[in-house]
Amino acid sequence: MDKAATLAWLRRVSGDLATATIQRLDDTLPWYADMPPARRSAVGLVAQAGITSFIQWFDDPTSTPWIAADIFAAAPRELLRSVSLTQTLQLIRVTVEVTEERIAGKGEMLREAILLYSRDVAFAAADVYARAAEARGLWDARLEALVVDSILTGEADEELPSRIAALGWHGHGEVCVLVGTTPPQFDVDHVRRTARKLSVDVLIGVQGSRLVLVLGRAQVPGREGEELDDDLAFEEIAARLEPSFGTGYVVLGPPVAALVDAGQSARAALAGFAVARAWRTAPRPVEADDLLPERALAGDPLAKQTLIDRIYRPLQAHSTDLVTTLWSYLDNGRSLEATARELFVHPNTVRYRLKRVSEVIGWDATGPREALILQTSLILGSIGTTDTVRRRPTARRSR
Repeated sequence: MDKAATLAWLRRVSGDLATATIQRLDDTLPWYADMPPARRSAVGLVAQAGITSFIQWFDDPTSTPWIAADIFAAAPRELLRSVSLTQTLQLIRVTVEVTEERIAGKGEMLREAILLYSRDVAFAAADVYARAAEARGLWDARLEALVVDSILTGEADEELPSRIAALGWHGHGEVCVLVGTTPPQFDVDHVRRTARKLSVDVLIGVQGSRLVLVLGRAQVPGREGEELDDDLAFEEIAARLEPSFGTGYVVLGPPVAALVDAGQSARAALAGFAVARAWRTAPRPVEADDLLPERALAGDPLAKQTLIDRIYRPLQAHSTDLVTTLWSYLDNGRSLEATARELFVHPNTVRYRLKRVSEVIGWDATGPREALILQTSLILGSIGTTDTVRRRPTARRSR
């Protein structure tokens, strides 16, 4: 049979080929049988377009560049989102099988043409899905940058939860923000893999030289049977992610209840990042709350209020003796003997009161760094109050 006769025969049986292909899809592919009628019809249109396009290609093989447009233009855009690349390749395979069965005995030329055409269609389908995935990846990156920017600026609106959901956020419970410098060669995928192993979800924001990670504990689907690092503290999670940052300081904001409240953690982390250089021996990563004195000196109102609420007010409410002892101890260069002489008490009494201070507020005044935090809080707390603890005058020695 010559080419003209073969083309005429193909045009006559094209309708039967399409019908047989749809029937085979229904019989062999469960996902096709479970589709809604509208999508089944769209898949049928793709199969019909594939057969018609083959006939056109067989007539003129130079039409290869238009294969993808001819086949996939018949389907609605939603079909690309509902039918995976694997399913598309299964569709091509079934169509080729049915066509090969019908053309058996029509000559090797037609059979080889079917095989060559199916290969080109498979590559064309992969190209279509690759372009769709690339476009989706770019959109996801822009959406993620928008969400991170909304968190940093505190401009959360009613659309933020839906945007977060669109990014596939699996986080639940507490959230922290980690801020540092962007490395020269930043590997986003490595950060996501590390976070996934740590059982946390992550939103990544690259803002020039600043890298921001929003971290939330996550139940990652499909990983229930794997050994994961569960129940890690955010400090440990930050330490594991620290190598992904560039040189300089890495600051961890305090945990907040949910992602929609992450702006509070972000503000603390950003404020700490801005003043971290003032602490020469700051660890990496460092918690934003460990930089409260520097933040307060820089005018951060959140740091000032935190120092007053966590240290000054609890001590004042518990006992004025603790406040008096702490003032005296810090004013006297953390000397037990000098504090005892000023307060007319035994040094062991000073030790006991300092221990009580540590139990009440969680900071130990005997350490140089924590002493700075406590002294800053006392100064801030006493400003504006009328009951400031005054230093008791030293008794004069008799001549």
